[in-house]
Amino acid sequence: QVQFVESGGGLVQPGGSLRLGCAASGFDLGYYAIGWFRQAPGKEREGVSCISSADGSTMYADSVKGRFTISKDNARNTVYLQMNSLKPDDTAVYYCSANLMRRLCAGFTEHEYGYWGQGTQVTVSS
Repeated sequence: QVQFVESGGGLVQPGGSLRLGCAASGFDLGYYAIGWFRQAPGKEREGVSCISSADGSTMYADSVKGRFTISKDNARNTVYLQMNSLKPDDTAVYYCSANLMRRLCAGFTEHEYGYWGQGTQVTVSS
């Protein structure tokens, strides 16, 4: 049974940092491109970052470029999202998912992604 589990969320002040983790069981995260998405209250889910399995290349939404860094540890079968300089607009539930159609990141088209976790809440507030 495939299971994705996100962790690392919490309450942080503006300007602070968090590191999210996405651990998979029953699924090799090293084979597919893996994406991080987020959904803020009252808004649609949006893509945040992606890491390719083919060459390790990464992709970021303009809103997080220069502040967020995606990485993966194949030995732990885990993908991370380091979030620095957090802003209140980053408040959302964060999800990871596998792009079942690509090994190279090419955007955040949701119908290409599958195996969503339950998400982890990130709240940025003073």
